[in-house]
Amino acid sequence: MKLSQYNYNFTPDLLAKYPTENRDESRLMVIDRKTGKIEHRIFKDIIDYFEEKDVMILNNTKVFPARLYGNKEKTGAEIEIFLLRELNKEQRLWDVLVDPARKIRIGNKLYFGDDDLLVAEVIDNTTSRGRTLRFLFDGTYEEFRAALYKLGETPLPRWIREKVEPIDAERYQTIFATEEGAVAAPTAGLHFSKHLLKRLEIKGVETAMLTLHVGLGNFRTVDVEDLTKHKMDSEQVHISEETAEIVNRAKREGHRVCAIGTTVQRAIESSVSTGGMLKPFDGWTNKFIFCPYEFSVADSMVSNFHLPCSTQLMLVAAFGGYDTVMNAYKVAIEEKYRFGTYGDAMLIL
Repeated sequence: MKLSQYNYNFTPDLLAKYPTENRDESRLMVIDRKTGKIEHRIFKDIIDYFEEKDVMILNNTKVFPARLYGNKEKTGAEIEIFLLRELNKEQRLWDVLVDPARKIRIGNKLYFGDDDLLVAEVIDNTTSRGRTLRFLFDGTYEEFRAALYKLGETPLPRWIREKVEPIDAERYQTIFATEEGAVAAPTAGLHFSKHLLKRLEIKGVETAMLTLHVGLGNFRTVDVEDLTKHKMDSEQVHISEETAEIVNRAKREGHRVCAIGTTVQRAIESSVSTGGMLKPFDGWTNKFIFCPYEFSVADSMVSNFHLPCSTQLMLVAAFGGYDTVMNAYKVAIEEKYRFGTYGDAMLIL
């Protein structure tokens, strides 16, 4: 498969700039992989496709306010920092993206907040846009994190909307987010409401949690036509023994296992036994899934409608079948489905 095969006629008006009023009332396209049949439903209708002892695997990563605005010492030049990854808790070391990167050099000090609540020193150049910062903070770690939260902004992708609004603090987060560490939301999980999860529980549908801390690499553009030459950035994953057992029991007993989102698919396919069972895992993955690919764990999945030539679209096409998924996207455009992070969803069975 080539990069150009994942292009489609995308126009900006397809992109959802705001979430639906209620999480579980976005539209849901349901696709049968075997027949290619397409149904048009509302997301809360997803319960109709699952039975007692079926399992939904959810990503419980929590987005933190990763975008900071500050000024460079002496010149006062305005700079934007995007926190990517905490490297060392004790030394307050972070990998970050800097904009504009060309103005920042090793040794520069950066000031954040009206009263310079946080000060950081640039100690390394990691990439053309990336830097390693050491925050110079004398208080406790808890006080340091509180300062980051006070100054940080919800890291809503710029391609959704240039300006973050109060609604984003809640809606750019799943209701089951507990494990802090993501710089982007696992979007398929945004459609679940407390009421819908309760209805699924009453019906006997089980949920299993894992953690994949979504990084910016998840959204890095693919710039090679030959997909075998694209490298995914590593992201941290944790799959507990309890989650593995819930999923494997369902597989052994012939029940449906549904991956909620591409991040879940990447996590579970990164830790599979030779017999196709899910293994507990604690580490990092840079797994890149595209056609052709044989999935081992899930037999259904939920996904949003992703942008052209994105790694997420490639994974969904690998799962649903290239022709089936690209046809579904054509139908979605005709039917005016909403695309992107705050957009509508598809269920592939």
